[in-house]
Amino acid sequence: MCTIRGREKALNPFTDRLADRLADNPAARPIIVLDGALATELERRGVNLRDPLWSAKCLIESPETIHAVHRDYFIAGADVATTATYQATFEGFERRGIGRQDAERLMRDAVAIATAARDDFWAAPSNRQSRSRPLVAASIGPYGAMLADGSEYRGDYAVSDAELARFHRPRLEILASTGADLLAFETLPCLREALVLARLLQEFPAVSAWISFSCVDGGRNSLGEAIGDCAAALRGHEQLAAIGVNCTAPAYVTEILERMAAQADKPLLAYPNSGEAYDARQKRWTGHAQCLRISDHVGNWYRAGARLIGGCCRSTPADIREIDAQVRSLARSVV
Repeated sequence: MCTIRGREKALNPFTDRLADRLADNPAARPIIVLDGALATELERRGVNLRDPLWSAKCLIESPETIHAVHRDYFIAGADVATTATYQATFEGFERRGIGRQDAERLMRDAVAIATAARDDFWAAPSNRQSRSRPLVAASIGPYGAMLADGSEYRGDYAVSDAELARFHRPRLEILASTGADLLAFETLPCLREALVLARLLQEFPAVSAWISFSCVDGGRNSLGEAIGDCAAALRGHEQLAAIGVNCTAPAYVTEILERMAAQADKPLLAYPNSGEAYDARQKRWTGHAQCLRISDHVGNWYRAGARLIGGCCRSTPADIREIDAQVRSLARSVV
């Protein structure tokens, strides 16, 4: 048995891993470094992802490339790897002619690939210096990601809460049984879907997760709801280890974190994209990356309440290496 936050809990693959890590040694590692983009990094390495399955397509055609990306993020300093399951849904696989049993296997494979990359990395004694064993977060994207039409950046779903729950429950059940350290509910465009997922999580009491929203500016999620209200609405959900923002322009993140911190009862996380815009119809990124790199914001985001920081679309292992360097520098300043 172990005692966490004054309560006795049985050890299991999920419970409070993230909370434990955050409390582990905040002076030496004040920020948990998340990994960066998976899909756009796969594309950068020559993989064609013009497919509704997006990065999940690689589970079928090039799993070794996924392994290599996870490995390179660990080498760069990532404390957490997120799996190639963001777009992996039974409905999406079915459209590709992949039956339920094979779809389930591919979801499990995604976690196994990330876990193997972590274990291979951790097997080298030189990789264990001044860091803790990395975690694996099983990614669960929003309902809109399955539609593959950019709905995850709008949130205007024409479905009920019950239908959202029926959509999410089967793969949540699969990923909760894989041995991943936690779940990552990512790029959620609206509070309604976040609350559906937070309630669903209660059906799996041994599981913890983080929830992160996509936002259109410094105060609103993609549907236009006040981000501080979203943080307030998620208070009291004990299985949520952290909440925050991802796949949002870096320029908005400090204000988002400040608004969430005023209402949240959990650690905050931030893993923005490059600041470019995604054209859902053309399936391509447009505009220019923001002049300041993600790593240049680390100190401000930490002061605004972020305890987990990484990158989303268009970020690379080089960005994570720079974030890790900033975290190490920050640790020296707070000791």
